[in-house]
Amino acid sequence: MRAVVQKAAFSNVVVEGEQKAQIDRGLMVLLAVKKGDSQQEAEYIVDKIINLRIFEDEDGKMNRSLLDVEGELLMVSQFTLYGDVRKGRRPGFSDAEEPDAALKLFNYAVDYARAKVIKVETGVFGANMMVRIDNEGPCTILLDSEKNF
Repeated sequence: MRAVVQKAAFSNVVVEGEQKAQIDRGLMVLLAVKKGDSQQEAEYIVDKIINLRIFEDEDGKMNRSLLDVEGELLMVSQFTLYGDVRKGRRPGFSDAEEPDAALKLFNYAVDYARAKVIKVETGVFGANMMVRIDNEGPCTILLDSEKNF
C-alpha cells in the first residue's frame, strides 16, 4: 500500500456538489492498494499513519502523533498513487489492485483505523471527488508498505 499523509487544519470531500466527509485538525490520507496487498500491509500502513510524530509538542518540536493529539483522520482511496510514468508520458496502472479487491482492503484499513482513532471519515470509493486539503505546515509524508520510501 502507498499513502500520502498530509497534516491538515481542515479537509473535506465533495461529490457532485454534496459534502461527503470533513475533518478538522488531523491527517488527510490518500491511500492506494497494490496488487497482492493483504491485511498485513493495511495494518502496517495504518499503524504507521496514526503513530507518525508530526504534530508539535509544547516546545514546538514534531513529537506528537495523531493519537497523542486526538486528531481526526480522513482516508481517500487513490489508485493513481501507483501510476507508473517511467516509460512515456501516459501513466500505467498495472500495479494498482482491481477495484473490488481494492475496496475490500481499503475498507479493512478504515475499520482498523476506526478501532484506534476517535473520528475517521472517508471519501467515496471510485467517485470523482473534489478533495480540499488545508495542509498545515505544510507537512506531507510519503509511506509505502514495501518501504520504498
